Amino acid sequence: MYRIWFERGLPAMYASLLDGVAIAVGPDRLTPDPALIAAAGTQGVIASSRVRYDGAFFDRVPTVCVVSRTGIGYDNISVADATERGVAICVTPDAPTISTAEFAITLMLAVLRHLKPSENMLRGEERRDFFTEYNGLESYGLTLGLIGVGRIGSRVAKIANALGMRVLAYDPYISPERAQELDIELVPTLNAALNAADVVTLHVPLMPETHHIINAASLAQMKRGAYLINTARGGLVDERALIEALDSGHLKGAGLDVFDPEPPASDNPLLHRENVIATPHIAGASMQSKDRLWQQAIAQALQVLRGERPPNLLNPECWARLQERRARVLGDGNRQTETTPASDARG
Repeated sequence: MYRIWFERGLPAMYASLLDGVAIAVGPDRLTPDPALIAAAGTQGVIASSRVRYDGAFFDRVPTVCVVSRTGIGYDNISVADATERGVAICVTPDAPTISTAEFAITLMLAVLRHLKPSENMLRGEERRDFFTEYNGLESYGLTLGLIGVGRIGSRVAKIANALGMRVLAYDPYISPERAQELDIELVPTLNAALNAADVVTLHVPLMPETHHIINAASLAQMKRGAYLINTARGGLVDERALIEALDSGHLKGAGLDVFDPEPPASDNPLLHRENVIATPHIAGASMQSKDRLWQQAIAQALQVLRGERPPNLLNPECWARLQERRARVLGDGNRQTETTPASDARG
């Protein structure tokens, strides 16, 4: 029987996926003690985003052969450290796509239509001329600027097109043929997208080159009165610069599902503005999405432990070392089954 540590507790409805195959371990606390995990002989991890999986972790838990992420982002995992030690890293890139794309559109519509201040105005005791005071915007005819056109960005583009928006995008990795298929207009630079868009929405992974991609300089490139939507990673945005852009009136509003750090401090000014819709990193957490996340993450962890190559393996170059690690940890020499891993883990 394999032993798999769950960073978040395994919901009872998915326990049957382990029947006769594996035993679920943990979590005992939010941040695990790797020594306890090692003592339990854990060979697999179903990971969320709250624990750092790096060389120090893998060295203290030498039995782990696979970290399978319930999500698309992996900025809390050192893939290089895992590869060096023969640990497979898997993600579930398709599971949150629909949910996150719909949520990005939801935030966009909420800030455009001024739902938060309208609700607060209705709660007040003062009688007001709501019709005259209301100045929300329709999305129809506005320009949406996509930063990143992976799985999630592509779906956002389709929904925005259906709403009658003009959709343009900056993504150096998308082909003109794919852009034409999605009915979007590619622009050559980030600034070109920022200059033209009424609403900018972020759909890129957090990496050193994308950290604070939205900063004081890039915010200054956005149209006055534009809106920013972020359902990707909090570290993409310099929050101090965003607050200044909102304070000055250069930006009219924002919809934020992610922050840096998470959760944000209760006194974070972005949580207390009428022109900002803030949510606690739940864009990809619909019931349907979570069902896909759990099932796919568990299935891939078990595939690796059985010696089978999973469909969304981030570090295929680890495979030879992984088999050596499996043989040492599990005491078997099962041959791996070769399948082609997914190559695109972008949102």
